Amino acid sequence: MRYELADFLRRRREALSPAMAGLRGGTRRRTPGLRRDEVARMANMSTNYYERLEQGRGPQPSTAILAGLAKALRLDSKESAYLYELAGHVAPAVRKPDDFIDPKLLSVMRTLAATSPAFVADELATVMAQNELHVSLFGRFAGLPGWEGNMFWSWFVSGRWRSIMDSPERQEAIGRSYVAYLRIIVAQRNYDADAVALVTDLRAKSAEFSLLWEEHQVSASYSSTVSVLDERVGRLDFDFAVMVSSQSRQRLHTLHAVSGTPTQQRLARLIELLP
Repeated sequence: MRYELADFLRRRREALSPAMAGLRGGTRRRTPGLRRDEVARMANMSTNYYERLEQGRGPQPSTAILAGLAKALRLDSKESAYLYELAGHVAPAVRKPDDFIDPKLLSVMRTLAATSPAFVADELATVMAQNELHVSLFGRFAGLPGWEGNMFWSWFVSGRWRSIMDSPERQEAIGRSYVAYLRIIVAQRNYDADAVALVTDLRAKSAEFSLLWEEHQVSASYSSTVSVLDERVGRLDFDFAVMVSSQSRQRLHTLHAVSGTPTQQRLARLIELLP
């Protein structure tokens, strides 16, 4: 990746005029774009270090270095994400307003209202929105204060999430997969304040979570199947799917009836019971 990173930096530097960077034009330039020393100064690093990066000879740059380069080169969000990827890092999430819900995920969630329970959550699994079928099965989570609307919190602390799941043996496996998945998310977020706060609070309130966290298991996904025991229509068997937004990193979580089970017919009866 060193050649690609070096080439990307050079081309972005050459494409950026002094005026675009907020610099005075000065004397006539022999090469297009900014000089290496100008980029280095704006990125708060030495010229020698920047030159080595552009020549493909430098060490792997840190996230702090990449943030400085993205700002100096006036990269947009997609270009910045690409820069981090070339350097072997995950780009930091762009801060959205606290009440922001990805409109594309919200649109898909609503189209599933008649067939599948679904909800939109942030990267740490705090529920942002639910369709009515999901609310009917699990109760209202979106908009609750603190961690009360968080999927992991409601599993390990309040118990609301797991209260209608099937056997204790199955619950143990699901909880283990949740913790292994959260390990990956926390690392991807570079142990930022929100991620650390969630883990710290979970460990303080749940001995089960704390023990599983100590095992240091990791997984890129969590349990793909769940069974729900609903007192109105009976057992519901679901395949679990997750859609990740490339723009906001929010997730759309959807539950789909397992083929060959009476789940879809029972869901239809449940929908009839909705107000």
